Amino acid sequence: MLMRSNRFTLAVCILCLDIWCCGQAYNTEEAAPMEKAEQAALYSAIQGFVGNWWNGSDLYPDPCGWTPIQGVSCDIVGGLWYITALSIGPFYENSLACATNVEFRPQLYQLKHLKSLSFFNCFISLGHPITIPGDKWEKLAGSLQSIEFRSNPGLIGQIPTSFGYLKKLQSLVLLENGLTGQVPTNIGNLTNLNRLVLTGNRFTGRIPDSLGRLKKLLILDLSRNSLSGHLPLGLGGLASLLKFDLSNNQLKGKLFARNAYLKNLTLLDVRNNQFSGGLNQPILDMHSLEELMLSCNPLGGDIMRLDWQSLQSLVVLDLSNVGLKGEIPESLSGLKRLRYLGLGNNNLAGNPPPKLASLPNLNALYLNGNNLTGVLKFSEIFYGKMGKRFGAWNNPELCYPVGSMTTRNAPYGVKPCQRGVTLLDPNSRAKLGDGNLNNNSHFVASLGFSSNGIHGLWQLILVDTSITVLLLNLFL
Repeated sequence: MLMRSNRFTLAVCILCLDIWCCGQAYNTEEAAPMEKAEQAALYSAIQGFVGNWWNGSDLYPDPCGWTPIQGVSCDIVGGLWYITALSIGPFYENSLACATNVEFRPQLYQLKHLKSLSFFNCFISLGHPITIPGDKWEKLAGSLQSIEFRSNPGLIGQIPTSFGYLKKLQSLVLLENGLTGQVPTNIGNLTNLNRLVLTGNRFTGRIPDSLGRLKKLLILDLSRNSLSGHLPLGLGGLASLLKFDLSNNQLKGKLFARNAYLKNLTLLDVRNNQFSGGLNQPILDMHSLEELMLSCNPLGGDIMRLDWQSLQSLVVLDLSNVGLKGEIPESLSGLKRLRYLGLGNNNLAGNPPPKLASLPNLNALYLNGNNLTGVLKFSEIFYGKMGKRFGAWNNPELCYPVGSMTTRNAPYGVKPCQRGVTLLDPNSRAKLGDGNLNNNSHFVASLGFSSNGIHGLWQLILVDTSITVLLLNLFL
């Protein structure tokens, strides 16, 4: 009994100590003040973006107290509150809206513990455009890890070269703004970056070779700009890269050199550029690829020469309008995870392999605008499942069998095969007028006669000719 009593007493003491410690920690956070200089700098910085009407009078006891500002995050350092994140713009329902005339006040760079700085839909006035200040960013080099400017059409000018001082930066997102000029070379100094997104601006010039030094990059998105020139060789060595988007630019040359090593890449999107030189082996070595989108590039090449079996993770494959030739390889039917296959507007020939219909997850197949021939051999069930997501129009020598399906499920834009007509084999050596009709049974059949009825045909022609001669003699 005594031992049990001692154990109970010990447990109660531990519980009381734990409650006291938690209470002390809570009281410490509750009572922790914000450094006066920090608070003044924050208020002035916010007023620069939302207007001088705001004075923080509704905050108690300060921005990190019981009534915090939406978009402002704090942390205790040395017993005092400091700002660690600042998000300006309508991120939340009760966020502060930006003014028409905004300014970057110097007090912004006095927030010495700031880790994250974001602006969303803040600089929207084209009548009052604003540029990102070119100096003072080095004052935040000891803390800043993330900069984001999203959806700011009134944000113009170039990326400040002083961004290159922010060595702790892990994320740089400049998305859908009005920024121009070239991508600064010293962005390559930000070796801790794991996300670089510059999409939807008006950047021009070449992609800097220095980006090949960003070995920790997971996401590289330079899409929807006017970048030109060749792809830097160093980008092929970014082994950590997961998503790589260069779509909608003016880039040219070969996609990747032989030494490209992007083993972890899951998305490669280079649509709407001027890449050429065919589909090369480095792409087929990207075994983790789930989305491969190469459409609208003059790549060229023979699709039959590639070993598609190495890309078993593919979910989306878009090779439309890239100048491919050859026949559609049956090996594509081995990509069991494939959901979208786009092969439209190429120079593909032959008959589409029926095994494509066996892909268990396929819900979109586009073969339109090629030189495909013969009879489509997919089932009516397949056409019914795909609907308008099956495209085979603009293949003049392609048809579907009339008797095997209802008109409702007929493939859109494909003509029905004529009843009783056998299509010419595209590989046949038959020639018209070679003087050997009996040997050209498939040609005779295509005219509507059987090969066994040829002699009867000539007899009818002779009888018809004789009657015509007799009638002429009677009237002359």
